Amino acid sequence: MSQRHIRYRSGYKYQLSEDHVDMVGVLPESLIVTEYITLDVDGEITLRRGYAWDGPSGPTFDTPNFMRGSLVHDALYQLMRLGELDRHQWRPVADLEMRRMCREDGMWSVRAWWLYQGVKRFGNPAASPESRKVVQTAPR
Repeated sequence: MSQRHIRYRSGYKYQLSEDHVDMVGVLPESLIVTEYITLDVDGEITLRRGYAWDGPSGPTFDTPNFMRGSLVHDALYQLMRLGELDRHQWRPVADLEMRRMCREDGMWSVRAWWLYQGVKRFGNPAASPESRKVVQTAPR
């Protein structure tokens, strides 16, 4: 049977074409499993194929040395928005992890520091449950 509407979330630019596994300093008390994100107590984060994120945010450019950092940072913030991670405890760590990954991927230290300052100062609303992506319907 055909449906005359779609349901979707907007605000995404990129989508993983394969699973990505990384290590982070965010260590939850117990295993977190969502449809696209798994974070274990040792800090191993798995982002499954199909995970979508908006890429680097703010006044910046989407460069290869920012993609992994933005991916993992967005996933950690999503876990905060979902209430799976305490944002007051883990947001500072997530911000530092983004900076670390950008540096590991070849970003100049001044740019990585500048981007870190941006998320540190202005990122709190993005980690808040009030910023969850709303499911939209089209046509209305």
